[in-house]
Amino acid sequence: MGLLSDPVRRRALARLVLRLNAPLCVLSYLAGIAWFLALAFPPLTQRTYMSENAMGSTMVEEQFAGGDRARAFARDFAAHRRKSGALPVAWLERTMRSVGLEVYTQSFSRKLPFPDETHERYMVSGTNVYGILRAPRAASTESLVLTVPCGSDSTNSQAVGLLLALAAHFRGQIYWAKDIIFLVTEYDLLGTEAWLEAYHDVNVTGMQSSPLQGRAGAIQAAVALELSSDMVTSLDVAVEGLNGQLPNLDLLNLFQTFCQKGGLLCTLQGKLQPQDWTSLDGPLQGLQMLLLMVLRQASGRPHGSHGLFLRYRVEALTLRGINSFRQYKYDLVAVGKALEGMFRKLNHLLERLHQSFFLYLLPALSRFVSIGLYMPAAGFLLLVLGLKALELWMQLHEAGVGLEEPRGSPGPSAQGVGLASLVAPLLISQAMGLALYVLPVLGQHVAAQHFPVAEAEAVVLTLLAIYAAGLALPHNTHRVVSTQAPDRGWMALKLVALIYLALQLGCIALTNFSLGFLLAATMVPTAALAKPHGSRTLYAALLVLTSPAATLFGSLFLWRELQEAPLSLAEGWQLFLAALAQGVLEHHTYGALLFPLLSLGLYPCWLLFWNVLFWK
Repeated sequence: MGLLSDPVRRRALARLVLRLNAPLCVLSYLAGIAWFLALAFPPLTQRTYMSENAMGSTMVEEQFAGGDRARAFARDFAAHRRKSGALPVAWLERTMRSVGLEVYTQSFSRKLPFPDETHERYMVSGTNVYGILRAPRAASTESLVLTVPCGSDSTNSQAVGLLLALAAHFRGQIYWAKDIIFLVTEYDLLGTEAWLEAYHDVNVTGMQSSPLQGRAGAIQAAVALELSSDMVTSLDVAVEGLNGQLPNLDLLNLFQTFCQKGGLLCTLQGKLQPQDWTSLDGPLQGLQMLLLMVLRQASGRPHGSHGLFLRYRVEALTLRGINSFRQYKYDLVAVGKALEGMFRKLNHLLERLHQSFFLYLLPALSRFVSIGLYMPAAGFLLLVLGLKALELWMQLHEAGVGLEEPRGSPGPSAQGVGLASLVAPLLISQAMGLALYVLPVLGQHVAAQHFPVAEAEAVVLTLLAIYAAGLALPHNTHRVVSTQAPDRGWMALKLVALIYLALQLGCIALTNFSLGFLLAATMVPTAALAKPHGSRTLYAALLVLTSPAATLFGSLFLWRELQEAPLSLAEGWQLFLAALAQGVLEHHTYGALLFPLLSLGLYPCWLLFWNVLFWK
């Protein structure tokens, strides 16, 4: 306290902070990047382990042998689907009843905010079919779900066949203590969302659906299955859900355990797992998979039907059969045994999965990084913003432009300059963010009438037009700013912008570390460097290259490069436009938060730094 109250010591501390601020900022940023890159290396990455005693004490003996029956069901389902051109609801009802399930259907419809050109749909109307296997040894208080999404562009016939064969096999067992729901949804994620909203008696997306006639107990866990052929070379697991949510790590460990027991090859991000962690090759491959997970989680998209279950506190994951590794071959019996083992172990649960981690990163299926080890990477980056804000505050205080004058009396001119220089840019920047959020969808029909573009193209073009219009903001805000003490004005504005950005990135990193870290790694350096002196052209180029839109654009190229399928500039631009449309659509359809976060939060904050750069 004496250090802060003594004017002499306070000035000495201020001079020390100002002198060391730049090297401390550089060191802090480099430490954050280095910490993140080191996450794929031991000891920061740890071996996975089973925390739930009910699932890890003993193993079960799988008895599923219905591979031929699964293939027969798959052939019949594909034939009826080709004949009807839609989900064969009547055949599914009849078949589910024949294996002893309580069968129900649910109709739903949804008008999308604008046409989805990726999946070629606008007015969606479909039917979900589900059968319930009642637990013979307990009341219907808890349940498990096995779901198969059937999109318009893929039938997923083998997955439906395996689901029906597993239902027939499970029906003959007497050890079930939980109800099991076998769910087949139409229009993939839309059907899943309609069923989940009706099951939990909520409506968060404006979906129109019929009420469910049959219910089981509270859903404890769910597995989504996607198979494209009778033979697979590996099972790939997807964990990233809506808004970056992840399932409990024990569910992933359970999947890996049964894959190892049955000799089934399991992959993550479509890639084989690193084996040798003692040499440099293993951690480098783990770093590649870690980056892939970070990019997928940062997108906020549900990478499978399981991603929508996570919103309802249901632990879930998606299993996809892939055919990328020709040296391995597994039939439906191997996949069915792994699923049977997982469901029998989940049947032992006495409470929801909660003992393992919910926040983690995966450099491999057998390795994980907990939140306590990866958060320092974001903390070091945010420290740069704190150091720069402290430097500006001390400069303003030493110059006598704080809230109080050094002599204790408020400075009216300083107050006037502060209000005039802060209120106008803040209000106009937030207004631009609100326009970016609201106008593209509301004005799509007007744009389509006056320009030769479709509604989806009109939404994307309006987004880009409003985003680019923000570059003219300095010319608008400076008209209402006092010309007195211009240096004090931009310093005060940058101080507010730094605090605003630090608060946003900190909150984002707590809920979706991947998104928060990516934005911090790109936006923090230019935010710290922005000032109306020096080479404005260079600073302006850096600001544009590190804006939220440029970060998304660069992430697409990085994603495809890590997937070993690099993009050309033209392909990247088309993918960028499609990603913009999908981001807006997924926000209005499923409640994805990436679009409002960028438009209402980070874009206005970025505009404040743009104002600082062009301060006159």
